[in-house]
Amino acid sequence: MPNRLLLKVAENKKLESIATRNPLARPLVERYVAGLSDDDAWRVTESLNASGIDVSLDLLGESVGKLEQSQAATNEYLAAIEAIPSRAPGSTVSVKLSQLGIVFDKQHCANNLKTLLEAAKLHGAQVEVDMEHSSVGRDTLGIFRSILTEYPETRVAMQANMRMTMQDLLSFAEIRPRIRLVKGAFDETVGTALRNAEEVTAQYNYLAGWALENLPDPAFGTHDDSCVDHIKKSAMDIGLDKNDFEFQMLYGVRRKLQEELVREGYRVRVYLPYGTQWYPYLMRRMAEKPGNLLLFLRSLVGG
Repeated sequence: MPNRLLLKVAENKKLESIATRNPLARPLVERYVAGLSDDDAWRVTESLNASGIDVSLDLLGESVGKLEQSQAATNEYLAAIEAIPSRAPGSTVSVKLSQLGIVFDKQHCANNLKTLLEAAKLHGAQVEVDMEHSSVGRDTLGIFRSILTEYPETRVAMQANMRMTMQDLLSFAEIRPRIRLVKGAFDETVGTALRNAEEVTAQYNYLAGWALENLPDPAFGTHDDSCVDHIKKSAMDIGLDKNDFEFQMLYGVRRKLQEELVREGYRVRVYLPYGTQWYPYLMRRMAEKPGNLLLFLRSLVGG
């Protein structure tokens, strides 16, 4: 499970200011972040595509509190969607509804999302909706439900550690959603989420098997060998083709496994973050693998 202290650090604005102004942090940032601009992201995308790996572009940045900020994020996502046909067909964009204004105006957020979905339909692209902290999770799921009939190709992330996830999945009675199943990387209360790592893995594997049997084109966000093996075996037992689902992994994490899965004939997509607001994202990666923290701290002090 993610380290809770590091998840708290991810929310510390003072530490964020120190880290983002320190050029010595750059080597580690570059390991997990494609770059600061969309041009950087497209260059990395081209390299990954050459290895048979698709991408989901993630513009870094989270909760915004002003209309202008949400509009700016929407415009940047629009630019990425419009570029997909010429730069990297088959790519998707992963959007965080906290960036689109869900915190201060849910309807405004929904309108921004629909703008992106219309653009994606026009340009033959697809949108994936990230699932964030539970403070916006219910509203995120509500907005996803509201657009599902008109945009059934949209995918939403679901977190295996959340106690409501199975109930939420079963509640989609009329249209089965396309999902990206992840373990979850936010600091949640024990009443809201499972906290034991073994329990979360067991729940992930159970939900993965259920998704393979019941949902269209599920994606599995995991770097855990036991989960990857479970998904492979479950799909084979059900009689699914390797193209009936996909594995999704984070940029900078387990590249050899990504390439191995491609060689075996599986679809692989890398979640590709880019932009200047990398600090909260990087801290969550540290929380998932605290051993990387020492490397990060050494970079800040120049050691």
